[in-house]
Amino acid sequence: MVLRAVSEPDPAVLLAEFSANVDLTVVSNRGPIECRIDEDEGINHVRGAGGVAAALGYIAAIAPITWVFSAIVQGDRRIAKAYDSLSTAQLRSIGMRGNNITPRFVILPLPVYRKYYQDFSNRILWFLQHYMWNSSYEPRIDSSTYDAWRTGYVPANQRFADKVVEVISNSRKTPVILLQDYHLYLTPRMVRNGAPTSIIQHFTHIPWPEPRYWEMLPFEMREDIFRGLVAADFLGFQTTQDARNFVDGCLAFLRGARMDRDAVGVLLDGHVARVRAYPISVDPGQLLRRARSPLVKRYVAQLQPICGEKTIVRVDRLEPSKNILRGLQAYDALLSGDPQLIGRVKLLLFLVPSREQITEYRRYRSRVVKMIDSVNAKHGREGWRPIEVFYENNYDQALAGLSLYDVLLVNPMIDGMNLVAKEGPIVNTKAGVLVLTEGAGAYQQLREGVVPVAAADVQGTRQALQFALQMSQPERKRRAAILKKAIEREDLRHWLASQLGEIADLLNRLGFQTRHAARSREA
Repeated sequence: MVLRAVSEPDPAVLLAEFSANVDLTVVSNRGPIECRIDEDEGINHVRGAGGVAAALGYIAAIAPITWVFSAIVQGDRRIAKAYDSLSTAQLRSIGMRGNNITPRFVILPLPVYRKYYQDFSNRILWFLQHYMWNSSYEPRIDSSTYDAWRTGYVPANQRFADKVVEVISNSRKTPVILLQDYHLYLTPRMVRNGAPTSIIQHFTHIPWPEPRYWEMLPFEMREDIFRGLVAADFLGFQTTQDARNFVDGCLAFLRGARMDRDAVGVLLDGHVARVRAYPISVDPGQLLRRARSPLVKRYVAQLQPICGEKTIVRVDRLEPSKNILRGLQAYDALLSGDPQLIGRVKLLLFLVPSREQITEYRRYRSRVVKMIDSVNAKHGREGWRPIEVFYENNYDQALAGLSLYDVLLVNPMIDGMNLVAKEGPIVNTKAGVLVLTEGAGAYQQLREGVVPVAAADVQGTRQALQFALQMSQPERKRRAAILKKAIEREDLRHWLASQLGEIADLLNRLGFQTRHAARSREA
């Protein structure tokens, strides 16, 4: 049985203790900042996109960390090349000091980055781990795939590992390294080779399929991925099922691997990788503060006139795993089956552009646009359109939409967690109902308060939408309260505390003392 940490200390307390005795290094493909070149050839920095930067940025608010990440855009690369020669004042002027984050860039040649990120991480791993290798997406493991692996993914992971080892080489404290996601599956073993005494954790933010699905990947790649990960001290996954699937894969693919029931993990070559489920979440207080900001309030004022008597909202990156097409088909069926809803209900779509350099993503976007146009042409009336679309990366606008829904539709095929399902119930002001597919990682925590649907069931999704729209106000409030309580109980602090608490316990067993460890012994 794979369990989360039992001890749940205050992460702020632990981080304060860690900062005196531990050097924390976060490692991810995308970093907490992005440097952009303006019209005057100056450098401006903006917050990095993606949930990883947002979630782990909480650490930097409390304790100093080093963050290793790719120099992706041109501004990143310019700063990265000059980084070692820049003064502290210069770094502070572009937002790189004074916020507890010391950035360290990994500069990959552009062809290597493309193969590592686009060709292997996203075209192969992303689709595989979301169970999307099927008749509509037929990836071939051909010579180009092997090339992307051998001259892209493997050397990129080695460059990340080399940078981490360089960062911690002069540290007088215990190095604790927090590696993030599917871009860096080989890095734990590479770091272990260069820094044997470091404490390494890897967290996978996307689903982890069962072994039979991994068998579609060539043995060379599959074994290196599992062997790379078990070199870590802790392996975190979004759900208990994901964690179990990983353990089963190790036992199936790695000769000599066995289950270590005392540590709840995988034992291989004398090393134990502790395997845990840590469901990622949101910071309710921070979310509410942002949702009440003047900017979000202005977006609310702009959106309210286009809402319907009843408003359905969805917020997604525009990519195939989000199952947007089936959601639109269900909405089409809803309007076709109940003409009384014409002119009264509205669907607001907040869609974020995603990986448009990948052919399959562009094709999916075209199909979604075509379906939207079809529904609007079929059911639209003078002065009323059934679907309003917002196609941009505008988080504040999306938060405004989430505050206004009567029904929130979150129907991914398979998702690691899906934080929209947790953000919506926190910021919503209308006791809105959440329609959620069982394939979303969030379903396990929120199931008592949602209207559940199967991802491929268009008819069932239509019925769920109708049921949610017709739900009585007392029942809506009851369900909304259940959702808020569940999210607040296991929030972002809980996610971090579970991980940091277990790391502190391990450090204590290795001879590093913390107040948390002392309390654990007393308990």
